[in-house]
Amino acid sequence: PPLQVGLLSGICLIVGTMIGSGIFISPKAVLLYSGAVGPCLLIWAACGVLSTLGALCYAELGTMITKSGGEYSYLMEAFGSLVAYLYSWTTVMVLKPSSFAIITLSFAEYASTPFYPGCTPPIVVTKCLSAAAILLIVGVNCLSVKLASYVQNFFTAAKLFIILVIVGAGIVMLAQGKTETLSNAFDGTPSSVGAIGLAFYNGLWAYDGWNQLNFITEELKDPFRNLPLAILIGIPLVSVCYVLVNVAYFTVMTTTELLLSPAVAVTFGDRVLYPLSWIVPLFVVFSTFGSANGSCFTAGRLAYVSGREGHMVKILSYISLKRYTPSPALIFNGVLSIFYIIPADINTLINYFSFAQWVFYGLTALSLIVMRFTRKELHRPVKVPIVIAGLMVLVSCYLVLAPIIDKPDLEYLYCTIFIFSGLLFYYPFIYRRVNWARKLMRPITMHLQLLMEVVPPEKTE
Repeated sequence: PPLQVGLLSGICLIVGTMIGSGIFISPKAVLLYSGAVGPCLLIWAACGVLSTLGALCYAELGTMITKSGGEYSYLMEAFGSLVAYLYSWTTVMVLKPSSFAIITLSFAEYASTPFYPGCTPPIVVTKCLSAAAILLIVGVNCLSVKLASYVQNFFTAAKLFIILVIVGAGIVMLAQGKTETLSNAFDGTPSSVGAIGLAFYNGLWAYDGWNQLNFITEELKDPFRNLPLAILIGIPLVSVCYVLVNVAYFTVMTTTELLLSPAVAVTFGDRVLYPLSWIVPLFVVFSTFGSANGSCFTAGRLAYVSGREGHMVKILSYISLKRYTPSPALIFNGVLSIFYIIPADINTLINYFSFAQWVFYGLTALSLIVMRFTRKELHRPVKVPIVIAGLMVLVSCYLVLAPIIDKPDLEYLYCTIFIFSGLLFYYPFIYRRVNWARKLMRPITMHLQLLMEVVPPEKTE
């Protein structure tokens, strides 16, 4: 029988995948876009509520359609193969690599900050470091699944530890009466509609991973009880941690200091834990490294599912013969991530990522509503009020449109063009299945197979 995941493991999985690099990068941006301490903390809390609602929608979908591949399967059922294809195209080409790039960039920022006391590390250094991290993580994941999961468990413990240290120190600081920054929390300029949208992007980036349980519904024990429970315990738990971490930051830094700090948690460590302040950058590096590893771990999954449906180049769904790892998908993801690192900084990448991501979160919530009418006959063990799904659709409309209306950046346009450019490939290669494309791909696939020693997944069983 497959791995049985109980309630506790389910909660740990949610907490472990959600707490990643986000809480160490995002506080600056959330504060910057929200304008003051009060709105900033409210936005962190609101992001938690949103993630919980989104995850509950996903719980209904996941127990109703028990296929692997998350959103892909739901969009396929509700809207047919075109939307599902655009989703897999966007995820494989934009979402996975850019999220991998953001995480390794933040890893590099924290790893290099201690060596440049008092100033921000040179961009060349952080970019080279993050490229090195990508190569290393892809290497580990290509070599063995077991090694990757050991790495994962160790790093999950590391990130919970550092969060507890920061929150604990923050509570001590509050008890000592360090509340200047918090006492005038709502002083400052109110933000524009679009800026609040961007603050949400950065906050929600830290919560990203609330849909991870859906990738393993098949392995949950008693999913109809445990899936909603794990969500209702796990995500609020993370939200409380996040708000407390931000409160802790504000006990030792004014808003200006927080915005100027090259790495917020490191500054916090220097002020509070001084002889032991090296603990913070070390453990943040562990944490970001762990989430990069986790992001790499799931990247193969979708490529495999869409390759099986014929929506992606077949070679991406192949598996290494000796090591049983999806190395082509991993290597492809790594190469794309390195391309994303070269031009951009973290904030641009996060806005770029969230824009595309929320288009599909909205569509997935919409698919829940659509299937309530078109697929009445499907058994729904977990049923959420349809209002929640409606709310998710509205919120994602807001999150996608507000930043564009407020400040139309070219990157959103590029992103949209990119999503729809997938159509150029869809019509000839998937809808029509033209012959010359197959003739062209066959020798290429064969050479790559020989080079990487990979086979179609059916062959390894």
